[in-house]
Amino acid sequence: MRTPLAAPHWTVPMLCQTCGDATSPSFDECQNCYTPLGQPAVTPGLETYSVRGIGLAASIAVGVTAAFYLLSSLAPVAGMVLARQAERDGNSEVLLGALLVEGLLTLPFVVAYLAAAVLVIIWTWRARKNIDAFPGALPVLGQGWAIAGWLVPFANFVVPVRVVANIARDSLWRRSTPWLVVVWWAAWLVFSVGERLFTRKNDLEFARLPETAVDPEDFQAYVDYYQGALGRNAIPAIACVVAAASFIMLIRKISAAQQDRIARATPAWPFAPVPGGFAPGAPGTFAPPQPVAAPAPQPVAAPAPQPVAAPAPQAAADTPPASPQVPPVAGGTIGA
Repeated sequence: MRTPLAAPHWTVPMLCQTCGDATSPSFDECQNCYTPLGQPAVTPGLETYSVRGIGLAASIAVGVTAAFYLLSSLAPVAGMVLARQAERDGNSEVLLGALLVEGLLTLPFVVAYLAAAVLVIIWTWRARKNIDAFPGALPVLGQGWAIAGWLVPFANFVVPVRVVANIARDSLWRRSTPWLVVVWWAAWLVFSVGERLFTRKNDLEFARLPETAVDPEDFQAYVDYYQGALGRNAIPAIACVVAAASFIMLIRKISAAQQDRIARATPAWPFAPVPGGFAPGAPGTFAPPQPVAAPAPQPVAAPAPQPVAAPAPQAAADTPPASPQVPPVAGGTIGA
């Protein structure tokens, strides 16, 4: 006697609720986004923040700041032109125009820099706050460092990059720090340190210039100063542009990834939910009770008038009465 074969056991792979990839029971987390098996995209009950709008505003502010700094670093070009003009005219007061141009270009940079700093700090705090609600995330520093890290002296050379690297890893599904974070912070350090050093160098060189230019040698000294300042400004200017471009890319990537993950945690009903029950087509998803509209009153049709039967005429008095009815007999007919 042959033993019947057992029916094949088919297993349906579980899909990750964060990235949608098929997961394997051999691992306790998704191999794509590192979300623990069975966990939702966002931990219920933990607050999340929108980062798309503030990220766009911060990106624009960072770009505008870099543009204004690039213009201010080119201010020595105007100084060289005015120094040569002063030499031709023999008028040293023309040199004051170079200081005016530098001030007009520096003021917008300072305003844009302060606005960008505020927006970047807000964006960093919100993005850092969001990863606390992402199952599988590995926070390194507390939420407060997302703000204090930019403001505390000396700590602002290390803490901001650690916070942003942590945000990037947990938002972009990486276990290692993305290279874009390294490029951004390296360029930022070159800009921050170089801008301070070269600004001090320019101030010392300017203090050695003659207060009142009289002969051609004095005017040439101003031309040489502005040429040297233009070359010194080139290094922090290039670093500023690289840092701004890489940071804008980081903001856009992280903001888009976080918004997409938060959107996955928002229930979307494929059908109208059943009041107080489960939504069809979405197993395991509870539909909140919905108000049920009262049915509209239906018009009641008036009963049709029934015809009134006329009374039967009375039989004539002289008509003989009908013979009495005979009870029915089996096999017979009714009536006589």
